[in-house]
Amino acid sequence: MDNVLHGTGGIRTVIRMSVTELALERLRSDHAPALLVFERENRAFFAASVPDRGDAYFDAFDARHQALLDEQETGAIAFHVLVAGDGEILGRFNLVDLADGGAELGYRVAEKATGRGMATTWVRELCRLAREEYGLTRLTAVTTLGNGPSRAVLTRVGFGAVGGVTLRAGGDADEPGIAYELDLGGSLGRERSGTAS
Repeated sequence: MDNVLHGTGGIRTVIRMSVTELALERLRSDHAPALLVFERENRAFFAASVPDRGDAYFDAFDARHQALLDEQETGAIAFHVLVAGDGEILGRFNLVDLADGGAELGYRVAEKATGRGMATTWVRELCRLAREEYGLTRLTAVTTLGNGPSRAVLTRVGFGAVGGVTLRAGGDADEPGIAYELDLGGSLGRERSGTAS
């Protein structure tokens, strides 16, 4: 694995998987077109397991993207995209609400990239970056009860379920979910036995 720093706060991690080179890159303005394609192509797939972003997200995509970049400059968030060698985005891996040594981890992977261990590999890599590059000591994550694959990824990476939550889906459609925590000082990369309930 190569970890190369580019400019101020520009983190790029490259891991070779099969014949395709994939890079986890810190979100930049030039990612916007490929990121919009990623979100549009996978909208129905994502909506099957997490609350849909709604049409307003796509209508205001450029402004929202710039707002995220502006917020990222403050250090409150750290967004990353998984980029294939041809520039296609295959995933988003984000840290939000960075404060007091902690952050919330969120991610989504393209439908065509599922089932190959990519989510586990890149969530684990984001946890490493959280500890080594951002100086974090703990992460939290939430997922819907019905999102078994995400629950499995979090468990494999070392997160432990800590309780139930209600996820706001917009409108009147709230969904039950599970909250997870990970101590970056001790359990990073160690697989847990059993499954979350």
